[in-house]
Amino acid sequence: MESLAAQDATMYWLSARGPTDLFLLYCFTDAGLPGAELREFIARRSARIPELAVRLRRTPGELNQPFWTASQFHSEQFRQHEIPDADWHAVSRELGVLLGTRVEAAEFPWRLHVFRGVRGVPGTGVTGDSALVAVLQVSHALVDGRGAARIARALFGAREPAPVASETGALSAVLGGKVLRACPGTGVSGAMAAGGVLRAVHRAAALGALHATDALRAVAGVVQFPWRVGATVVRGVGAARARRELAARTAAGEIPPPGPGFRPGPLNPSAPLAGHVARVLVLPAVALRAPDRTVTVLALTAISVALDRYLAERGHRGERLGAQVPVAIPAGAGGRNNYRSVGIELHTGVPELRERSALIAGELAARRARAAHPLLLAQDRVTAVLPAALLRRDVERYPDAVPSEIAGHTVVSSVHRGPADLSFGGGAVHWSCGFPALGSVMHVTHGVHGLGDTVTLSVHADPAAMPDPDRYLEIMAAAVAEVGAAHGD
Repeated sequence: MESLAAQDATMYWLSARGPTDLFLLYCFTDAGLPGAELREFIARRSARIPELAVRLRRTPGELNQPFWTASQFHSEQFRQHEIPDADWHAVSRELGVLLGTRVEAAEFPWRLHVFRGVRGVPGTGVTGDSALVAVLQVSHALVDGRGAARIARALFGAREPAPVASETGALSAVLGGKVLRACPGTGVSGAMAAGGVLRAVHRAAALGALHATDALRAVAGVVQFPWRVGATVVRGVGAARARRELAARTAAGEIPPPGPGFRPGPLNPSAPLAGHVARVLVLPAVALRAPDRTVTVLALTAISVALDRYLAERGHRGERLGAQVPVAIPAGAGGRNNYRSVGIELHTGVPELRERSALIAGELAARRARAAHPLLLAQDRVTAVLPAALLRRDVERYPDAVPSEIAGHTVVSSVHRGPADLSFGGGAVHWSCGFPALGSVMHVTHGVHGLGDTVTLSVHADPAAMPDPDRYLEIMAAAVAEVGAAHGD
C-alpha cells in the first residue's frame, strides 16, 4: 500500500474539477484476433504490471493522503467500441468524446479503449479494414507522461512482465512501518501512537464503520497533523530563504530567468469548455530532424508558424505567442508526477526559421536548467509535508478564472515512446500519439510523440477556440515542410 505523494494527490483532486487523464493512442495492424482474446490478454498482462494492478482508496475525511491498494482487473477496463462504418474520421469523433471523460481512480485508474477494422488511418501504409486503434486512458494521479509510455510498453511489449508481489500482510506492514514512525515532534511516543491507532482501529472494526486500514490511516493522519503543520512552517521558512537566493542569483546572471508572461489570446477564452476535438498529423521522423536541433524544438517551431498563420486567417494578426512546455525534473518526495511546466516565447516576429528555432532552443534549455535547480525545488518540499486536508482545500479553492498574465497560449507536451517493437493481438504497431488535457486557461494543446521512425503532432482543442481544426492541420502540415526545408542540408 503506497500513499500518494502530494503532487499525485493534487492531480487526483484536480480531476474532480475537470478531465486531466492521459490518453495514449497506439495504431496497430488489426490481425483479426477475437475481442474476447484481446480482453483476456489485457487482463493477464495488466495483472503483471504494478501500476495497473492497483486502485486508489481515499482516507475518511481526507485526514491522510489517499493511497494505492491492490486491485483485480475489472471488466469495464476493456472497452471495444462498435462504430458502424468505422473509418478514421469516425474514430476521431469518438476520440473527441473520450477526451471529455475521466476514470475514477477509486474504482480503477486506467481503461483501454479499442476500435477494430478502422479504414483510412493515416501513417499505416495499409489499405482496407486493417487498423486496430487502442487508446490507453490513465489517471494522472497514477503516473506522468513518461511513466504512462513505460506502462504502455509493458502492456504491448514482447516480454511478459514478472508477476506482481502479493499484498498479504500489508496491514501488519503498515502498523510496523513508516506510518507509526513518522510522528516526530508531536509529543507522542511511538508506543503511545501505536496504542492510540490500534485502539481506534479496534473501535472502528467493532462498530463496523470503517475498513481497518482506512481507520488506521485516518487516525495516523490525525497523529501526524501537528508534525506536518510544524514541518510546513519550518520548510516554508527555508523556501522563503531559497526564493530570495534564487532572485539574487538570477539577477546576477548565475541562474536563467523565468519564462516571459503573455496576455491571454483567442486560444484562451474565459468561457467554459464547449467540447473536445482531436486531430493527428503522422510524419516520418526525418521530417522533424536536424543535426543541431531536437525534435521538440523543430515541432515548437512548426507550431509557432501554424498558430501564427491560423490566427491571422481568423483576424488576429501580429499576436505575440508563447507555449507552456512540461519538462522533466528530478524525482522528489517519491511522487509519480515529476515534471514542471515552463513558459517559452515562440518568437513569431522572427521570419527566418533557423533563427527562430535557435531562439526557441535557447529558451527551452534555459527554462529546463531553471526548473531543475535545487533552489526552485524548495517549495515542493513544503507541499510534500502539507496536511492532506489543507492541500485538498487549496486545490478546491484554486480559481478557474483566466489570469491577466499566462505562461503560454497553448501546451506542447513532447515524449519519445521508444522503438516501434510493440504489438497487440498479433498486429504490429505503426505509430503513437497523445492528447494533453484542456483546462480553464488552455483551450488548445499539442502533443509531440515519437515511436520508432514516426513522429506525430496531435491537436486537442475546444471547438469554441478552434472551430476549424482540419484547416489548422493543413496549415500545420505546410509549416512542418517549411521548417524541414529551412533546416535541411
